Amino acid sequence: MDKLIIEATKSTPYVLFDPEAHVLQMKGESYPENTAKFYAPVFAWLEKYLAAQDGAQVTVDLELVYFNSSSSKALMNFFEMLEDAAQSGRQVLVNWRYNQEDELALECGEELKEDAPSLAFNFIPIALECHHREL
Repeated sequence: MDKLIIEATKSTPYVLFDPEAHVLQMKGESYPENTAKFYAPVFAWLEKYLAAQDGAQVTVDLELVYFNSSSSKALMNFFEMLEDAAQSGRQVLVNWRYNQEDELALECGEELKEDAPSLAFNFIPIALECHHREL
């Protein structure tokens, strides 16, 4: 099975799903104009990956600094697929990286954890760097 790599844009996250390393990574912002179109290959790849796997632990690294409500729904679907796999005996570890100054981002991760109790979660605060241009 091939890796899934989607380069980041201004409104979509970087996606790297590596079946050999058993790591699923998304990083950046998620507010695409057409959320269903953007996430369709993500869900198709994940479904195929989870069906073909040998039971190895899956590590999910998420660092989404911003996502809109339609992306939130896509994330819920993503976690539902992972929860189903975990309930079938698959070990899934989620590293939820969030801006340490953004309580809402932490709360979103905690809500996803509540909805997916079979997944192991690490909540990892990060300091986001500000890049200011010299005038």
